Amino acid sequence: MARPFHELRERLLRAGVAPRYVKRYLSELADHLADLNAEEERAGLTPGDAKSAALLRLGETEDLARAMIDQRQLQSWSVRVPWATFCLAPLSLLAAAYFIACLILWSGWLIFLPGLDSPFVPINGLAILYFGVGWSLFTAGPTLIGWTIALIAARQRLNLVWPTIGWTLLALIGGAAKVHAHRPNLHDKVGHITMSFTLGPLLQGIPDGLSQALLIFLLTVLPYLLFSILRRGRGIST
Repeated sequence: MARPFHELRERLLRAGVAPRYVKRYLSELADHLADLNAEEERAGLTPGDAKSAALLRLGETEDLARAMIDQRQLQSWSVRVPWATFCLAPLSLLAAAYFIACLILWSGWLIFLPGLDSPFVPINGLAILYFGVGWSLFTAGPTLIGWTIALIAARQRLNLVWPTIGWTLLALIGGAAKVHAHRPNLHDKVGHITMSFTLGPLLQGIPDGLSQALLIFLLTVLPYLLFSILRRGRGIST
């Protein structure tokens, strides 16, 4: 009885039905199938015949799938508005991560290094932990958000066009992002933190930022590729 539900799950996910609705629907079908199977056994059928009869009464996989697919309100947001799910939302999250990272850098400069012209100096003690949070947000933000895209794409068996666009945008912005700290003059007590986006100088004929972008892209896509290989090779489903 597990195989028809596996096929049905794949059919629903590939059609864009949100995973939470798929899970609920399959749970309801499993309960209904158990009831039908019990009825057939009480009618005198052997366990094997009862299972076959119950499956027949439950309906064909395509019919069961169509009952959900035809309800457009059950589609996931990644199918309804893929441009928002894989482009607008990830870039908004990345912008928020960069803002928080810059705020941590600026406030840490003010708190731990008030007399220095730059926060980019050797530090120790609590400052390492404080600045480390901001550094982690800045450097790991594109990759972590890219992993979220990979999870959504893998769970919902999506076409990779929009996820790839999202991964590419995150990688390019992550590779090009640079943080600058400066004080306009020595009398200013508060420094300024700014960001710029440039691919940077050439390293072995390739812009430094482009090399970083490629690394970020590979790191974000790799989990999706590994998951897909495992699912196809071992029949893993989510």
